[in-house]
This record gives sequence, structure tokens and C-alpha cells, in this order.
Amino acid sequence: MEEPANSVAAFGKAQAAGTSRVEHVIHWNHGNATERSEMVAVEEPLEIRCRGRAVTITMRTPGHDEELAAGFLLTEGVIQSRHDLLRMEPCNQINEDGTENNVLNVLLAPEVAVDFARLTRHVFAASSCGICGKASIDSIRTRFPVIESTAEIEVSTLITLPDKMRSAQVAFDSTGGIHAAGLFDGQGRLITLREDVGRHNAVDKVIGQTLLSGRQADVLMVSGRTSFEILQKALAARIPIIAAVSAPSSLAVEFAREMGQTLIGFLRDRRMNIYTHAHRVLR
Repeated sequence: MEEPANSVAAFGKAQAAGTSRVEHVIHWNHGNATERSEMVAVEEPLEIRCRGRAVTITMRTPGHDEELAAGFLLTEGVIQSRHDLLRMEPCNQINEDGTENNVLNVLLAPEVAVDFARLTRHVFAASSCGICGKASIDSIRTRFPVIESTAEIEVSTLITLPDKMRSAQVAFDSTGGIHAAGLFDGQGRLITLREDVGRHNAVDKVIGQTLLSGRQADVLMVSGRTSFEILQKALAARIPIIAAVSAPSSLAVEFAREMGQTLIGFLRDRRMNIYTHAHRVLR
């Protein structure tokens, strides 16, 4: 289901989901100190399980957890389509001190094989910082084919995406400290946007949303920099164009060039750098 930016922004100044109010904050401004309340982004752990076994624990902003799990499992190569998912069930646990463990158990189709050893080795201990290591990168190249999409987008459309994404960032308006990822079609229409304290989580959430809804996007836009893992997630979701308001890493550029992805950085103030496969950007 399409989620235009103006419908998301319509929440106005109401407290955004995934935010919390902190009281008694001392605000210092030009030598004057005042006490006030401030909104901050919520950060809590989520444990994702497959067939009852933990495959990752990630620090995320609560909300859209099923999308996060679906996107994570797709980008890790555990599932290939929405038909591999039977259902997702929260099974939260109460600890002795009264706190709650956020747990989501994913039930997969019987024919889906899960390499728990690989997931534990490469993901479980480093879910917040991404997949690292040459062996992991080589594995991704093997599992996901090169992008051969014919998708294109006009420069005049590309330069409008940052404002469209920014206008939909309700939680950022409240906190000033939360990442965003948005998916667009080739005409610059916003398909979906999600916010999260983790940039990779925000990407997983939008990918999961389109997986569950059956939508396909042409452009992934992120609010920060583009790392290798962002490119890897877009590759798994078959998204051909990745854009960001900030810089890419050297590995992201190398990976995008090799895997047929169009990588755009510093997309802001009507400017951009097109690092790879510029033929998809029409002038």
C-alpha cells in the first residue's frame, strides 16, 4: 500500500511513535540555562527467532517489528519471497526484575532451509554494525546475482527525494536523532518510509514492508551515509538505485560497481555525486 509523504506528515506535532519524553533536561543557550522536557528516540532490543532458535538480537526503535524481521531474513538470504513466511508471533518474556524481553518468533515454510551456524557466526554478535569480513562478502556475491534492472530516474526527480523523505520523518522532527530509509518508484513517488535508531534497521523495515505487501521499489534512499551493508541489503531486495544525503564508503562503491547498482551520494541542495552505473540517471 502506497504511503505518500503528506499522509505520514499529517501527524503534525503529536508525539511520534518510537519516541519518549525526558523530563528535567537542562537547556543551555547563549549563557542562559533553562529546564525543559525533550523528546528522544526509543531504543530497545529485539530478539528474532526462526523455528524457536535465536538468529539475531538487534537494538531498534519499537514498531514495525514484523517488517524488520522480514527484511532482515530476506537480506540475509534466509528467505527468498513472502511465501517463505508462514507467520510471525511475538513471544515476549518477563524477566525477574519485571522488565520485558522483546522476542519475535518467525515460522517458516517447511521447505526453507536455515543455516543457523552461518547466521550465528556472521550476524548474532554484530547485528548493530553489519556483516564484516571477506568470507561474508564473497558469500553475498555467490547468493545474490548482479542487478540487471532497466529502471531509470530523471535528475529532476532525484533532487526532490530528500525533501520528500524529510517531510515524512515524523520521529526526527520530535527527536533530531533517528535514521530514516525511504523507498521510491521511478517517478519519485514515496512507497514507504521507516525510522529507527539503527540505519540498517530502517532499511530492513522498508524492505520488509514491500516484501510483505508485494510492492517493488526502484530507489532506496537513506538519511545518512551508505556502507557496504546498505548496498548488500538493497541487492538482496533487487533495488537497482541507492541514494543517500551523505557519503558512501569505498567498499560500498566497489560493491555497487561490481553488482550493477547505481550509487548516488551527497544528494542534497540540488546536488549529487553519481559513483556507479550512471546510465540509470537521465539528464
